Amino acid sequence: MNTILLCVGIPVAFLVASVALAIRAVKKGTSRKKAVLTQIISFAAVCVISMAIPMSASAETTTAAPQNSTSTSQQATDNSKGMSMFAVALADAVASIGGAIAIATSAPAAIGATGENPQVFGKALVFVALGEGIAIFGLLLGILMLQKI
Repeated sequence: MNTILLCVGIPVAFLVASVALAIRAVKKGTSRKKAVLTQIISFAAVCVISMAIPMSASAETTTAAPQNSTSTSQQATDNSKGMSMFAVALADAVASIGGAIAIATSAPAAIGATGENPQVFGKALVFVALGEGIAIFGLLLGILMLQKI
């Protein structure tokens, strides 16, 4: 329970604090571009630290207490599954973000075109569905990747 709190709670607290500080800085007169850049850098730093700490703790436990060969090979298998799960999550995330960007640009254009000419609704809906298809293909890719783990 404490490990989960450390691995999840502390990064979330840092991210919330950085958002609060960025909002306060913008209200005091800092440019929005500088605040967004600071947010991106702090997010990247929290991500790197959040991934590095569990990896270093895992390496420390395997080198600190030498055990028999079966538990060492089991630990290696667990690490490979973790990285495989991370790859599945990354593939799903990238596909979902790509689908969201496609829908965010095509849906307003489809609504505007339908407002001007209602006969183009079916044609405009196809472009929105293509954007959603990207996310669905990413989900299918993730499911297929999970079958190989």
